[in-house]
Amino acid sequence: MQSTPGNTVVEQDAEESAAAGPFRFEWNTGRLRLNFIADADLPVVLSGISDSGSAWTNTRQPIVELMATGDGRARTTTRFTNTGVGARLRYEGHSTRIEDGTARLDVVQRDPLTGLEVTTFFSASPELAASRVTTTVMNTSGTPVILEAVSSFSAGAFVYPGESTKDLLLHSGTGEQLAEFRWTTEALWSQDNLADFNSANMNQPGRGGVEKIGTSTWSTARALPTGALENKVTGRSFAWQIEHNGGWRWEVDNIREDEDSVALVLLGPEDLDHHWSHKLEPGESFMSVPVSFAVSGAGFEGVIAELTRHRRWLRRRRHADAGSVLVFNDYMNTINGDPTTEKLLPLIEQAAAAGAECFCIDAGWYDDTVAGDWWPSVGEWVPSVRRFPDGGLARVVSAIREAGMGVGIWLEPEVIGVDSPLAKQLPDGAFLQRHGQRVTEHQRYFLDLRHPAARAHLDATFDRLIATFGIDFFKLDYNVTPGPGTDFEAFSVGAGLLGHNRAHLEWFTELRRRHPNVIFENCSSGAMRADFAMLELFDFQSTSDQEDFRLYPAIAAGAPVQMLPEQAGNWAYPQSWMTQEEIAYTMVTGLSGRLYASGYLNRMNPDQLELVHDAYRQFKAIRNNIAASTPSWPAGLPQWYADTIALVLSGPEADLLYVWNRGDETTEISLGLGTGVTAANLVEIYPRTLARWDVTDSPGNTVLLRPGTSGPTARVYAIQRG
Repeated sequence: MQSTPGNTVVEQDAEESAAAGPFRFEWNTGRLRLNFIADADLPVVLSGISDSGSAWTNTRQPIVELMATGDGRARTTTRFTNTGVGARLRYEGHSTRIEDGTARLDVVQRDPLTGLEVTTFFSASPELAASRVTTTVMNTSGTPVILEAVSSFSAGAFVYPGESTKDLLLHSGTGEQLAEFRWTTEALWSQDNLADFNSANMNQPGRGGVEKIGTSTWSTARALPTGALENKVTGRSFAWQIEHNGGWRWEVDNIREDEDSVALVLLGPEDLDHHWSHKLEPGESFMSVPVSFAVSGAGFEGVIAELTRHRRWLRRRRHADAGSVLVFNDYMNTINGDPTTEKLLPLIEQAAAAGAECFCIDAGWYDDTVAGDWWPSVGEWVPSVRRFPDGGLARVVSAIREAGMGVGIWLEPEVIGVDSPLAKQLPDGAFLQRHGQRVTEHQRYFLDLRHPAARAHLDATFDRLIATFGIDFFKLDYNVTPGPGTDFEAFSVGAGLLGHNRAHLEWFTELRRRHPNVIFENCSSGAMRADFAMLELFDFQSTSDQEDFRLYPAIAAGAPVQMLPEQAGNWAYPQSWMTQEEIAYTMVTGLSGRLYASGYLNRMNPDQLELVHDAYRQFKAIRNNIAASTPSWPAGLPQWYADTIALVLSGPEADLLYVWNRGDETTEISLGLGTGVTAANLVEIYPRTLARWDVTDSPGNTVLLRPGTSGPTARVYAIQRG
């Protein structure tokens, strides 16, 4: 099959192809080439994935895995290969087209036993070696079918002729609150992962696997929905992300040997881990959660660069925050959720003087309790009278505007405190429920955004705040998570949660349509919901609530594997008690993505403020370059306990090198910056008022030497080209 221009559709007739025996078809978008095999006796297999020329393997892993109640797996395991329906699917046809600059491929299969018709949809930019994939299941039979798992995408084309399975590396991530975005690289075939058990001798496929699972609505609270396979010898690499704000699972499984040795399965919620099942009535259809993948021949960093470009392409219609507005937020290590007019006014003055473009009033602005214990009463989002005397919150908002900044405010919209008047005013159906009772966590109920009353409450809240105060920026938090989901008006608890998750995205999309110029941050309790389903819609993501400035660089440098550098809101919170080097250290953290500013600037002396002001100026000078950059790690992926952490953001204007060191004053930092880069290419651009680091060359590396000071220290360099 050949690519076609315009909107031409090409369909392959099943009777003339698969019925006559195995046949091959290709989808070539320009940068991405996918090679498929269809057979009358086998499901469709993706046998080749490449960014340069045609490539074929002998894998037998189907592109779809699907389980239905009463059917199960063709060979029993607790993983999601060899599923019964997946093994019985047979090719029906495929089509290609180009719409609005997007290349599309649809592959249709059918299970004759259940009558399920399954269509896998691929979409891609012709300029990228990456694709988004979803799978839709339609019940064409006359009886209901209960789905228990539907893969978004699965493949096995990871070992090619002449390559060895033993050369595969698995890159995966984990996180927890305050220690987010920690990545590890391991041999796929190893003591901890997959084992070579001599499949040919046993004459059966493997049952082992590496599984990563996200549950409930904190989608990135433990394992991360992003990963990569890399051949350390050839550089051939494949990266993926699951784009869902709820439960998900990915697994890398051992199958047989050589080219048929590995399978990858990407799923949203399923029955085994998420209590999800879905009753599909005759004529109804169900669509999986979207996933994306990218391919590169340039190793892990090459494939993450391609996935980064793919993420930008998916977000290409975002306009509210095109300039990466510099936001100052009063919370982190500063007011900490206890705002008053008296505390805010001097901070507003100094934030504006430093160059902030928006000032966000964080949590607590609605609190009228004397003790400040406001979690049980949240939900109305009405400004406090006690905290803002003599003009109320409007006086503070006016001060922000008069200082030349936009106005931001914190909100946790998806919850209602158990003591809030709204807990009684809204119907039970507006809340997530289990066994007839509202789900409760940390003295808060969860709105069920499938319900019109829940959506109406949120719409009224945002419209009122925007109309009353002219809000330019919202920090949206999400500090609790509801467990498996809701059984109210749902076939299963997981299906209820999936319905709510999708309703949440639909509601937020409509909110953005009504208020297209408002900037939205996805906080989610410090990046506990930093999946791409959210990041595609939001402007940026605060990467952590980590208050120890010495620990933050490992988080900031790891974030670009999971998100776009311009979305990585890295906190910089300088304080008057810090040394000059410590101030520079926290400011470098902010400069390594999307500078998210805080700190008691009104308590700092002129020399300290000059370091802060210079960082703000530098961010404005480099933010457009960051917003077109791709990441790499010249000291390796950041390690939590390492003395040295380094990140390069390569953009169209400059390659920016960020280096943090927590060792002693004699530490030598050796970095692999690539062919042709020498000490002479490095220009220190921040800080510009402190002692410069010595930079020298050694064979194959560039060596940086700290300036002889004790404690944490950091620098930013521009790497000159040519």
